[in-house]
Amino acid sequence: MAAEGKTIDALSQFELIPVLGPVGRAVGFSQSNAHMLLAVGLVTALMLFGIRKRALVPGRFQSAAEMFYEFIENLVTGQVGHEGRKYFPFVFALFMFVLFGNLIGLFPYAFTYTSHIAVTLGLAATVFFVTTIVALVLHGKKFFGYFFPEGAPLWLAPIIVPVELVSYLSRPVSLSVRLFANMVAGHVLLKVFATFVVLLGGLGMIGPVAALLPLSVNVLLVGFEILVAFLQAYVFAILTCIYLHDAVHLH
Repeated sequence: MAAEGKTIDALSQFELIPVLGPVGRAVGFSQSNAHMLLAVGLVTALMLFGIRKRALVPGRFQSAAEMFYEFIENLVTGQVGHEGRKYFPFVFALFMFVLFGNLIGLFPYAFTYTSHIAVTLGLAATVFFVTTIVALVLHGKKFFGYFFPEGAPLWLAPIIVPVELVSYLSRPVSLSVRLFANMVAGHVLLKVFATFVVLLGGLGMIGPVAALLPLSVNVLLVGFEILVAFLQAYVFAILTCIYLHDAVHLH
């Protein structure tokens, strides 16, 4: 990250650039797609190496794999119930994909694919369609009673039904925008203060001293972004579990 023409260009980091040469340009394979594959590979490697030995006293990889597994399993069973265990692989895959996407983007020259609304909206739309299909399969026509609570006066239907319908349809929007906005805001701040470091560092003898302040802020921001990376993955996973709970129990 550098200052270009003594101006701050904080949004260029989100531009998609084709990779793999002519093949990448032909199929539209960007650095975002490459980092998605990298995240999938890292998650797969973590789980494979983690369960390979199955030692009584776990090593680092096994401890990490077991920690993530137990965390998501408790999250699913706690929110959905024991009947929700069948949806554990879905929630686990979402959580790990979002988490590793958030964390990978903190490395120099890496790309945060969760900073693109197309990616987060695609994930949120998948959650929306999966939970809707689960509700329809389990409850059939009773699912539509979700939009009009039992016992409510019939004359309130023109008010309650549209409100509930809008609330239900807004789920993928709120789910995707929350993740996208947090990732974009964090990385913009990181680049802004990193550019301050570069600009102040070139001011002569006093420059390096003045650059210590934005450098210190950037170090703190990196720590904060690591926390946000875990928090946003957790929020995405727990909201998915809540939507699955509504689909399974229809309330």
